[in-house]
Amino acid sequence: MSILSKPDSPVDLSALRTPARLTLLGLWAERITHAFWPLWTVGLVIWTVLAMGVLSDLPLEAAWGATLAGAGALIWSLIFAYRRFSAPKYADALERIDLTMPGRPVTAALDTQAIGASDAASQEIWHAHKARMQARLAEARAVDPDLRVSKADPYALRYVALLFFALAVGFGSLLRTGSFDDLTPGLGGQAIAAGPAWEIWIEPPAYTGKPSLYLNDVKVSELDVPVGSDLTVRLYGQVGSLALNETVSGAAPTAEGEVPQTAFTRKVNRSGTVAIEGGDEDKAWQITALEDSLPTIAADGEVERKVDGEMALPFRATDDYGVEFGTATISLDLASVDRRYGLALEPEPQESIVLDLPMPISGDRADFSEVVIENLSEHPLATLPVTIDLQVTDSSEQTNAPTQVQTELPGRRFFQPIANALIEQRRDLLWNRDNAKRITQILRTITYDPDDYFPSEVAFLTVRMAITRLELAREFDQITDEKQAEIAEMLWRAATLIEDGRLDDARERLRAAQERLSEAMEQGATSEEIAELMQELSEAMRDLMEQLAQEGQEGGEQQQAQNQQGQEITGDQLQEMLDEIQRLMEEGRTEEAQALLDQLMEMIENMQVTQGQQGQGQPSPGEQAMEGLQDTLREQQGLSDEAFRDLQEQFNPGAQAGENQGNEGRNGGQGRGQSHENSPGQEGEGGENQQAEGEGGGQDQRGEGSLADRQQALRDELNRQQRNLPGQGSPEGEAAREALDRAGEAMERAEDALRNDETAEALGAQSDAMEALREGMRNLGEAMAQQQQDGQGQQGQNAGRANNQRQDPLGREQGTNGMIGSEDNMLQGEDARRRARDLRDEIRRRSGEQERPEIERDYLRRLLDQF
Repeated sequence: MSILSKPDSPVDLSALRTPARLTLLGLWAERITHAFWPLWTVGLVIWTVLAMGVLSDLPLEAAWGATLAGAGALIWSLIFAYRRFSAPKYADALERIDLTMPGRPVTAALDTQAIGASDAASQEIWHAHKARMQARLAEARAVDPDLRVSKADPYALRYVALLFFALAVGFGSLLRTGSFDDLTPGLGGQAIAAGPAWEIWIEPPAYTGKPSLYLNDVKVSELDVPVGSDLTVRLYGQVGSLALNETVSGAAPTAEGEVPQTAFTRKVNRSGTVAIEGGDEDKAWQITALEDSLPTIAADGEVERKVDGEMALPFRATDDYGVEFGTATISLDLASVDRRYGLALEPEPQESIVLDLPMPISGDRADFSEVVIENLSEHPLATLPVTIDLQVTDSSEQTNAPTQVQTELPGRRFFQPIANALIEQRRDLLWNRDNAKRITQILRTITYDPDDYFPSEVAFLTVRMAITRLELAREFDQITDEKQAEIAEMLWRAATLIEDGRLDDARERLRAAQERLSEAMEQGATSEEIAELMQELSEAMRDLMEQLAQEGQEGGEQQQAQNQQGQEITGDQLQEMLDEIQRLMEEGRTEEAQALLDQLMEMIENMQVTQGQQGQGQPSPGEQAMEGLQDTLREQQGLSDEAFRDLQEQFNPGAQAGENQGNEGRNGGQGRGQSHENSPGQEGEGGENQQAEGEGGGQDQRGEGSLADRQQALRDELNRQQRNLPGQGSPEGEAAREALDRAGEAMERAEDALRNDETAEALGAQSDAMEALREGMRNLGEAMAQQQQDGQGQQGQNAGRANNQRQDPLGREQGTNGMIGSEDNMLQGEDARRRARDLRDEIRRRSGEQERPEIERDYLRRLLDQF
């Protein structure tokens, strides 16, 4: 039954008037959308094609094909709309509202009673029902239309067409939607587009940062544009009515009979003219093409060097549009090298050092100054003449010719003569490994008398190990790149130990700082180096005053630093003297500065005499154990030297024992290793008995069996020392015992190899034993430091005794109260061992990443050696 059928009682539909009208409008929108969406989609696409001038860019056949395709799509969309569209009626709106309400009140209000019309009770119920439905009509609301067509358009083509239309509005011309005269080139005709009949843009390259030029709006006739700019032309109207005449691109003119292009883009490659011919009036512009100049770079001062070898190279780079990146390539300047001594041989090939130049993070890169800062003090080219080629590249990938800087590659300054000699031999080894024989001879000369020339026992043992490994590698012609780098690293480590001193208290650090400063003044060091050494002296002076104050508190007295006349000396007075020394140095009055420095050090010595008599006592058990392990390590090094010489003599049977090539003992005789002077009976006990040296001194009367017995005695001595080792129960102490156990096992393997005449295998085992001994000593030192820290405040006497020890067995500096290392709180409350493990794991992870540069991975591997 129709929803507008005649009801059997009066009905008031006034409440439905407004909702029904709104719903009817929504039905119109819904049916138009569902029927006509293909039509306006096709219309938007056609409009976009015409507004963007696509037909003008297509060949004639393709343009006709596109036109026919567009017309066919338009006809299909009209047929689709005709079949799908039907005009909505008022009754459709009421039915839509009725479907959304519970009980369908509109239908019920307009309905008639089918049965029971003669029954009064039935009629009362029917009228009550219709009254409720009539009341419910007041709740009617307009129904929203369903405008979704996603099921009919699953690929959202309507939105794609809308996007194209938006692009046409922004970049096309809605008033000039193309001309169908393009499809009929021979018919002539007039341009039907409104406004100008042509459009021209000039768009500079993006890296220039210059804006685009719309020539239709340009009032001047002379323009400067960068080379490489895009010249875009659009000609509207009948084909051939307008023509472009340009000489900036170098393109050939349109051949006779060829259809002229109406839309194209060309590059501005040179200066010339751009002219539009035809139309109401001709238009022409004179274009000046601006060449992109090459970037430039130059050193902005001298290469600066700090005491630690850090290099600073200031430079200035310019470009008309901006520098993109740059490099500094460091190569050996062989012609400027003083080819004497170890540098007389031809150098081995060395890869050039390539450093990335720092660029400004923000701001203009057209003209800027920066500084290359790098520490290359450990590189083989350090301290040698080099050439630094500076190159920069701009955004157009143009690179300048290299700007060359000739200088000496900065390296660390070593003022200690022994350290300087070790660095020189390291340089010669990295220059050419054929210098190995000469290097071993010089190193043996340097280590002739370690008590007088080597302030560090660890440095001496490191050099001896380097000599052994270098001679063994040279004997078998196996000085590989890895072995060369390993020995060079050992020499560097020994030199830095000697130069830095590894002194144990503030007084010794102060004396070392004074000596370094005096030598720097004599050698004419730079003002920057003098400033750094003065800072080092000042810090050592401050540490000394703090130590004197601490000693006075531990002794139960309030003491004051005094000179010989009993006058009190304050820290301010000492600082004033330091400032005066620095002022004299800056004024070039070196002799007066040296005299004042000597006076200052004399005052320091007097202060030491006043305070130095306190805290003397017997070495602690830990110190005694450490000294014993030092002796064991030294004797193991001597046994290793003797075994190596025996191995040399096996391969040179024609020579007398101990007279092999380059076989010189520490005291100058042939065939004597580090411990050749010790009597057999004292080797196992770590004694210091000296045997009278014969004239030849070259005949080893102990033989292989004697060497094996001495190795066994040394192992027994190590076992005895382990029983008295302190630090039991602590993690550091247990680690020291474990390392010494490994050392004992390695000694046992060396003893068995010596008894079986397997000297090469014995050398390897002895090397393992020495490494394990060093590790055990390091762990024992940490255990002693932990015990001293735990006992601080309750064992002041033991702490005062530790302060008087000049240097710990591992060559590390001591602070106040016997604490090893820096007195500053570097950890700020965190667990040092945990942080060390985390750092070691991170370094190990990075060293295994193959994508990292080789020089970085070599550096990480050297860091791992320290762990």
